[in-house]
Amino acid sequence: MPRTNLDIELSNLKLQLLEYGSRVKDVIGYGMDALKTRDRAMAESIIQNDARLNETRYALEEQCYSLLATQSPMAHDLRDIISILLIAIELERIADHAKNLAEICIFMGNEPLLKPLIDLPRMSELCQLMLSRALDAFARGDAEAAQAVAAMDDEIDSLYKQVLRELMSCIVQDPHAFTRAMNLLFAGHNLERAGDCITNIAERVIYAKTGELAELNVEEPVSAVTLK
Repeated sequence: MPRTNLDIELSNLKLQLLEYGSRVKDVIGYGMDALKTRDRAMAESIIQNDARLNETRYALEEQCYSLLATQSPMAHDLRDIISILLIAIELERIADHAKNLAEICIFMGNEPLLKPLIDLPRMSELCQLMLSRALDAFARGDAEAAQAVAAMDDEIDSLYKQVLRELMSCIVQDPHAFTRAMNLLFAGHNLERAGDCITNIAERVIYAKTGELAELNVEEPVSAVTLK
């Protein structure tokens, strides 16, 4: 494949990845909306749509493998292709976490929420903002912007710990609230994991631009957090 055609293929692949990322960003919000409003129809739609998101991920993977196998890309092209491949995988994982919010909504049925949802929607909003900025950093090849995105994950982690403390307190006060508390804790866990996936995307943006591989956020295990 001539150099110009390789450039076109890579450009198209990046555009497809950005469009995929936009769809995944939206589904994070939809998942939280379904949980907040207890909208079973919305939740079921999210779950059904997940198969299409998976198909997009595999289509992107296949194109990456094709370029790697047939075009003998140069070093910077190779980094771009590998980064697109790994980012697509992370996006599919984020979509799975959003789908889990919808599944929690359905599992809860008509039972009342244990507490008003304040921190969980904020976590969802931060995930969407992080992902939007990570994708923008990828589009512009901006390693510094990607570094800043990763730093935002600290706020998501802090909110998750706050949710954990509050829900554990609810269980202590009323052991019968255990199941309802765990449903919300599982929702928080999925959003916290989505934030970690977005941090991984930021790492791939930096790798594509600089060739450097580095873990941006080394987290303290939640089990080691003092709940006070």
